[in-house]
Amino acid sequence: MCPFVGPHDRMRRSSLKLARQLMEDRMDLTRLPAAWLRDNCRCAQCRDPRNGQKLFQITDLPTDLAVGEVRAGEAAFEVEWLPDGHRSVYGTRWLASADPAEGDGGGDSGDGRTEAGKQLWCAADLDGRLPEAGWEAYLADPAERIRVLESVQRLGFALLRDVPRTERQVLAVAGTFGHVRETNYGTLFDVRVEADPNNLAFTGAAIAPHTDNPYRDPVPTLQLLHCLTNAAVGGDSGLVDGFAAASLLRAEDPAAFEVLTRTLVPFRFDDARTALRADRPLIEVDALGRIREVRFNNRSIGTLRLSREALDSFYRAYRAFGELLLRAELRLDFRLGPGDCLVFDNTRLLHARTAFAESGERHLQGCYADLDGLASTLAVLRRERPLDELAALFDGAGAEQYLGEDVTQAQHMLQAASLAEAAGAAPALVAAALLHDVGHFHGAVTGADLMAGTDNRHSHTGAEWLARWFGPEVTEPVRLHVAAKRYLCAVEPEYFGRLSEASVHTLRVQGGPMSQSEVRAFEAEAFGAEAVRLRRWDEGAKDVRVSAAADFAHYRPLLAGLLR
Repeated sequence: MCPFVGPHDRMRRSSLKLARQLMEDRMDLTRLPAAWLRDNCRCAQCRDPRNGQKLFQITDLPTDLAVGEVRAGEAAFEVEWLPDGHRSVYGTRWLASADPAEGDGGGDSGDGRTEAGKQLWCAADLDGRLPEAGWEAYLADPAERIRVLESVQRLGFALLRDVPRTERQVLAVAGTFGHVRETNYGTLFDVRVEADPNNLAFTGAAIAPHTDNPYRDPVPTLQLLHCLTNAAVGGDSGLVDGFAAASLLRAEDPAAFEVLTRTLVPFRFDDARTALRADRPLIEVDALGRIREVRFNNRSIGTLRLSREALDSFYRAYRAFGELLLRAELRLDFRLGPGDCLVFDNTRLLHARTAFAESGERHLQGCYADLDGLASTLAVLRRERPLDELAALFDGAGAEQYLGEDVTQAQHMLQAASLAEAAGAAPALVAAALLHDVGHFHGAVTGADLMAGTDNRHSHTGAEWLARWFGPEVTEPVRLHVAAKRYLCAVEPEYFGRLSEASVHTLRVQGGPMSQSEVRAFEAEAFGAEAVRLRRWDEGAKDVRVSAAADFAHYRPLLAGLLR
């Protein structure tokens, strides 16, 4: 195994530390930077509820901004700001996700582009375990597509098998996760022997590990190679994890690593129709010193014009890195067969090939794409998974009868959402109405147990389950909706008379009307008013004669916009 510390071993320390502090000490929010906390307020005054974008500029905030009164709930904190009296609500889970007091953000993998978001590897780590998938399964199964795209993000590459061996099919592969990057080579390029090549790739020569197009800025961040034919003797492919190699250089020769991160190298490409140049370091790091990009292509390095001392330092470091990249234990060799399509990160992995006999037929087609498109597709696919899980609840367990009522569980929740929507409720409250009873499907104590006399605390169970995906603006009304029934029965005597027989029964199991001290505590809850509105829709959503205005699919876009 390679001597690398995986990013997952370095991350989440600060979030775990803050989570413990939040749960055990009811954290003093005044120790957090006021501007940061206020900048992350998600109320409708601060964020457009349709798209989540901010409605204020940083210059709109008071210069003497300070945290005033803080009310700590079970799953959220409400802050009253000084001097303007603005109110913000922050979920405990959200606060636990990042602690500005930790300083440099080193526990956060950020956009996933640096070594902090990668799994570094040597050839032995992946021997016999290539990240691969069949083309048909990749297309048909979202979970399989997620697995493949995650491999490209985490390991730097993935291999699709049995891709149709048709011309230009590589463009269709790229289209499944992003957009093709057109270059001077066109939208698509053929890798085969040419009579008058403008690049060594179009010969049978061996090619050492390199990254493509280092003379571009920005460089194409993804490359795809689709094998149509490979009957030549030789021509095997190789990959080297450039981040792993740079990490080893940093450990073995820190001075060389430092030189290669701060020396600008002129990369050039010229032919009859093209003249390209980009001056970039061989190893690029971010502001925290984390490896973010490797550019290495000896065929494209132009003439460096530096002092004698700087040139000596650079060439010593350049040679050290070049020798390290040629270590046999770093290079993963395999053969692309007809129908194989390799997708890899061109800012991280160096690719190579062995020489092949030009008399044998070898034809690959390639194109370039970009990591941001792949990351976006992956994020959307991941975002759809909880919605698929929720949809399955409505179609499955939701089809069962609802705790002694005449409607099914799904009909009840859809009716509640429909009532909330008709009342002009905010999207988060519509979502809470739609999902308020999912706790009946989770946890050791079921809805049947509730009817039998054991409180299943489904409001809390549901809120905790939903908190994986939604913020307190959705989960808190869910958590409080049972308490809201007890509250209304205490402050509005006539409300009790509107309860169904089954609801009267569950009220007794859940503790009956609130005491005066419980009423005061409920009225102090940040989302108490929203929970009361939800409770009224809850009681009105049990009419078998009423059809919900829409099915679950109608609410998917609304829920997608609220996912965290």
